[in-house]
Amino acid sequence: MTYVVTEACIKCKYTDCVEVCPVDCFYEGANMLVIHPDECIDCGVCEPECPPEAILPDTESEAEKWLELNREYSERWPNITRKIDAMPEADAMQAEKGKFDRFFSQEPGEGT
Repeated sequence: MTYVVTEACIKCKYTDCVEVCPVDCFYEGANMLVIHPDECIDCGVCEPECPPEAILPDTESEAEKWLELNREYSERWPNITRKIDAMPEADAMQAEKGKFDRFFSQEPGEGT
């Protein structure tokens, strides 16, 4: 089992999850985070730390479509190992639906 980040993270990018991750398996895109599924140790400490509830265990049916996206972009984007400020519009974007089609960016973030 592993955990994955879903579209609820897009345009929010809270990093509370990064701060508690014991193995630094988060990677930063321009407007979201992903988890490297082979580095995740399935501890689950990240899931309750995510304000928009964007992190799911891969055992949930909704998580299946996000597993490959997390894998692909965790190999492209820089590692992020400490908390940074959320995106300016994060609070307003938390409940937004359909964010992937409208806002997903393949661009990398800065990493830490």
